[in-house]
Amino acid sequence: MSQGEGIVVAVPDTGVDPHPDLINNLLIGTDIVQGGSGDGHGDHNSHGTSMAGLIAAHGRGEHFGALGIAPKAKILPIMSSLADNRGEADDLAAGIEYAARHGVDVISISSAGGSSVRLIQAINAALAANIIVVAGVGNRPEASSVGYPASHEGVIAVGGIDRAGEHAAVSVTGPDIDVVAPAVDIYSTSYGGKYSKGSGTSGATAIVAGAAALIRSKYPNLPAQEVAHRLTATAVDKGPPGRDDEYGYGVIDLVAALTADVPPLGFESVSATNTTATTAAEPAASDAGDGDATARALAALGVLAAAGGGYLIWRRRRRADDPPPRISR
Repeated sequence: MSQGEGIVVAVPDTGVDPHPDLINNLLIGTDIVQGGSGDGHGDHNSHGTSMAGLIAAHGRGEHFGALGIAPKAKILPIMSSLADNRGEADDLAAGIEYAARHGVDVISISSAGGSSVRLIQAINAALAANIIVVAGVGNRPEASSVGYPASHEGVIAVGGIDRAGEHAAVSVTGPDIDVVAPAVDIYSTSYGGKYSKGSGTSGATAIVAGAAALIRSKYPNLPAQEVAHRLTATAVDKGPPGRDDEYGYGVIDLVAALTADVPPLGFESVSATNTTATTAAEPAASDAGDGDATARALAALGVLAAAGGGYLIWRRRRRADDPPPRISR
């Protein structure tokens, strides 16, 4: 139905290693922070490479390698956090601004934490530019509420489910959650041509970003708001009937999202599709952990906001408090 042809997904993260399963879909990006190669292709953490692989890994031949959700989409790699997943909110903002200037279709933010004036403005500008913004809600036990920018109205806020399709214990809950996707035991690409396994809402976020790429590729004239609406309207309801704080509108359903007859916005209200500017930023402590895989997808990350001296430090914890992903040697 769709493989993400013609779509560019920005991944502001720890950089993206040119993994053999991903390299053909990897564009020249940039480094916002020091320590990389200047083009976004360095990753000393593996988190960014894992997220990119979940979105757009193309594999190597018919029966070998990793295959992402949208294997014909392109990745714009942006190194916006250091190898230890630490960085400032303004570094993430700069990465989002770079993505918007380069005309991306989707921005996948597998982190959660605090905000800054510049970050709020960058998110608002991206939404106003008809870019789909997807963000992880954060991971327990470090976070207890939905972090930023997932809490920003208009951003698709992603929670997690486990291998049984139930709410993942690692996933934060809250009224901002829009949809959920696999977040436990997610396998994906890693640095040095290796593979990794992890858990957290980071991987769920990348999976949903891949889903958004599929929809935007099949329906190129569909506004970002309607893409978000299509994801929420076709999600498989879980928990109490209707939207709830564990599952949002439900588990994403790729086939339904690509084929269902979905009435346009105005017939029903969906919180994920309003691009009203957020006027106040709350320093939300939250995680979006690293990714693990199931048959439906692959990886995840973690983030914490630390306040200090009048500014918020954006702390992206590659594993949250989860054990480090196991990387094949």
